[in-house]
Amino acid sequence: MADMEYRRLGRAGLQVSVLSFGSWVTFANANQIETATQAAECLNAAREAGVNFFDNAEGYASGESERVMGAAFRELGWKRHEYVVSTKLFWGILEGPNMRNTLNRKYLRQAIDGSLERFGLDFVDLVYCHRPDPHTPIEETVWAMSDMVSSGQALYWGTSEWSADEIRAAWSIAERHHLHKPVVEQPQYNLLHRTRVEDEYARLYEDIGLGTTIWSPLASGLLTGKYQDGIPAGSRATLPGYEWLAAMLSDPEQLAKVAQIKVVADELGVSLTHLALAWCVKNPHVSTVITGASSVAQVRENMAALDVVEALTDEVMARLDEITRS
Repeated sequence: MADMEYRRLGRAGLQVSVLSFGSWVTFANANQIETATQAAECLNAAREAGVNFFDNAEGYASGESERVMGAAFRELGWKRHEYVVSTKLFWGILEGPNMRNTLNRKYLRQAIDGSLERFGLDFVDLVYCHRPDPHTPIEETVWAMSDMVSSGQALYWGTSEWSADEIRAAWSIAERHHLHKPVVEQPQYNLLHRTRVEDEYARLYEDIGLGTTIWSPLASGLLTGKYQDGIPAGSRATLPGYEWLAAMLSDPEQLAKVAQIKVVADELGVSLTHLALAWCVKNPHVSTVITGASSVAQVRENMAALDVVEALTDEVMARLDEITRS
């Protein structure tokens, strides 16, 4: 397998593996990864491939995903300097008017305390505002996130699914008040979902040095090809709470594009999954591609996408562009 590449998080000094491992949907979910031992096996397989960044969020399995990952770190006996770990805050897991769907100072202060307790860690490397909060002044959120970094509870902060205008506003407030600036955005990005990363954020890469840790590189499994003949039993689209996925995974227009992409993959002699992951890696503005897996075999399968990157010539990229931009 090709050697892992490490990229800086935008202009920040932190280096992350170009393929990383995330716990959304899989950790602490029935029929996926339920125990720390199962999680440790997947984390270890990822690390053996060179992965150093592990993504999580308070909202994943109502905090249990953080607990499982933290227990897995301890079971593996990894030293804290050997890995980069993140969490994301917004949705909340406690009841109360200040504890749900907010980025106010009270929530953020208590939410990071809760995340660190569940992880069993003194700090996370990255903490994200998991969604924008239109009801809290951005100034309040920026000050609270900067204070989180100053306190040592997080080393860097960023955003997830914020608009370019919101990111620029937060960065400008931090610049004006000499606060810790947001350095990274976590957007969805894949062959079927391109506009925000490629167009909306285009100026931010040069203007503020934005890094990106992209999620859903396989479009929730659509780009694996397994939904071409319908939604199979046991897939994530059949999990309670994920019914919204079913409509997307059954969209005729998207399925037609996947069929055309598969033609390109077949001509290259590579899998659709590897092609989709390698395509994300090809974008120099992508700091890391967050992969997900519920087994060691899936982890290793995802990591093998590194071998396909060189096969994506300018001609191949142009063909894929024509298919997915139409």
